[in-house]
Amino acid sequence: MRKSYRVKTEKDFSRVFHQGQSKANRQFVLYFIEKEQPHFRVGLSVGKKVGNAVTRNRVKRMIRQALTELKDQIQAEYDFILIARKPTAEMNQSEIKKSLIHVINLSPLFTRDPLKQKKGQNSEK
Repeated sequence: MRKSYRVKTEKDFSRVFHQGQSKANRQFVLYFIEKEQPHFRVGLSVGKKVGNAVTRNRVKRMIRQALTELKDQIQAEYDFILIARKPTAEMNQSEIKKSLIHVINLSPLFTRDPLKQKKGQNSEK
């Protein structure tokens, strides 16, 4: 995921936290706010409760990979922040992606549901 797709500054983070809406499941908390821009931006937060530095960096890499795979379905006009909770430390790539899809479906970020799209493709074959 390119750096232009990231929420970086403290000002942007605090704006999303204080003015945005939030949704959550057991693995992630998602804060989001609508904004005029050519593509979405995401900020990641993985705290020390998740594990040591190696574990936190592995979780962030897996989240970025899942978001890269889903970027065509995410609406462009949003900034959002994902906070990983403790259970993400024991999850593999496919579990993280499935959980991300779940929490993003709770919000208006998807242009279309990737799970329904995948099921529709399988029935055509």
